[in-house]
Amino acid sequence: MSVQEPPLEYNPMIRDLALEDRPRERLATVGEKSLSTAELLAIILRVGRGGESAVRLSERLLVRFNGLSGLERTSVGELTTISGIGPAKAVQIRAALELGRRMVVSTPESRPKVTSPQDAANLLMSEMMFLEQEHLRLILLNTRNEVLRTPTIYVGSLNTSVIRIGEIFRAAIRENAAALIVAHNHPSGDPAPSPEDIRVTRQMVSAGKLVDIEVLDHVIIGRQKFVSLKERRLGFDE
Repeated sequence: MSVQEPPLEYNPMIRDLALEDRPRERLATVGEKSLSTAELLAIILRVGRGGESAVRLSERLLVRFNGLSGLERTSVGELTTISGIGPAKAVQIRAALELGRRMVVSTPESRPKVTSPQDAANLLMSEMMFLEQEHLRLILLNTRNEVLRTPTIYVGSLNTSVIRIGEIFRAAIRENAAALIVAHNHPSGDPAPSPEDIRVTRQMVSAGKLVDIEVLDHVIIGRQKFVSLKERRLGFDE
């Protein structure tokens, strides 16, 4: 009895596709909104390595980093760990993502507003609640409470002896922010603030007064829940 080998996977290169099916040609004829995310990313990558199409490589990237939101948080070094992505392609991806981010923040009507702890938690919870390490991020706001940026400032356990408070306000000054909200996650899933969280908050609030950038809140994110230190009056003036 002969053993039938499984059929080889068909993975055509973009040059093997009919002209009207190629991502660049499709964008020109039917518009970019008709293309999938993988096809748009494939236009940046243009061609994969080792016989893999750019579309397939793009699909692998999106799966590996959990879509565009995850891809946006990757570094050039992380991208180059993916087979088929060299330094040049990694830089192109980072540049394209940054252009998209700048377009959003330069369009005032598209900027989300944060007017409550719930708004702040909603903005970051989906990205931060499953992180395996503590990440400290900022929500930088203009005078209308519109979001300018949400940069990651620190990765690791929050500790007053390690965190440089100046780094937090350097990012805010660079973006000409009027105010900021601090957010960090608890990998355990329990957002209950620790004594160290409160000490860090108190230091940041005091530093904000010196540079005239108000720290509006410190939000701790857990699994599907959060704690506002401002609401609990922890680390803020009584």
